[in-house]
Amino acid sequence: MAHAIERLRIDGPGGKMKLLVLGRREDGGHPGVLWIHGGGYRSGMPEMAFFSRAADLVRYFHAVVVTPDYRLSGQAPYPAALDDCYAALLWLKEHAAELGVRSDQIMVGGESAGGGLTAALCMLARDRGEVHIAYQMPLYPMLDDRDTPSSRDNHAPVWNTAKNHSAWAKYLAGQDREHLSPYAVPGRQTDYRNLPPCYTFVGDAEPFYDETLSFVEHLRKAGVEADLDVFPGQFHAFDMFRPHSEAGEAAKASFLLHFEHAMTHYFAENGGNDHG
Repeated sequence: MAHAIERLRIDGPGGKMKLLVLGRREDGGHPGVLWIHGGGYRSGMPEMAFFSRAADLVRYFHAVVVTPDYRLSGQAPYPAALDDCYAALLWLKEHAAELGVRSDQIMVGGESAGGGLTAALCMLARDRGEVHIAYQMPLYPMLDDRDTPSSRDNHAPVWNTAKNHSAWAKYLAGQDREHLSPYAVPGRQTDYRNLPPCYTFVGDAEPFYDETLSFVEHLRKAGVEADLDVFPGQFHAFDMFRPHSEAGEAAKASFLLHFEHAMTHYFAENGGNDHG
């Protein structure tokens, strides 16, 4: 890839944590994006950014992307991954000037479990008030440990009911499943007010279809602008597994269009002021 690639280590809640930084800029004023990889909370790595939508943001919009090597559920269950992502978010804000980004232009996104962590991180950042997140992009996010009509008895490719149950059990090990925090399971959130504007897309054949629609509906009811694209017949992470399919190309195009809208609308609204 033509842009700069760096691997750094920062102090995290569980010790030294690797960060992958894409596209550091010499000049300032660029959007900074914390991108969180997927993998069901139990697998995956920052380098997945190279073939996800994150790389497109660097390539087409000169964004600076930071993606953390958060602890997976096999190493440590909730709240380890969220704590690590929050530490990375704080690092991105604190180092905004040297990265070439505005500290009030921080966006968060990710796919699958990374989308779930995106939603949880936006809720946590809102409640703590230390970082203003301008925009969120939780793509086909893993949001709810409870079965929905689309996640119950789902046998689609890539991700299905059995994998979903197993992944949630590992991530929520030691938690009281009857009294879970929305930071652990964003689908259990009851207050969606003042969360960042959102864009997401999802296929209607995959387990996370219904919980994604529910998330967007709750945001809209709370007065938060939220846009959604649904791709008929598509399975989980179709844009990554079949990027050159008609649906994959359409998902990429819509994602880039919404990011461009965010750059010209939500960032301009901030007027350069740091709300964090």
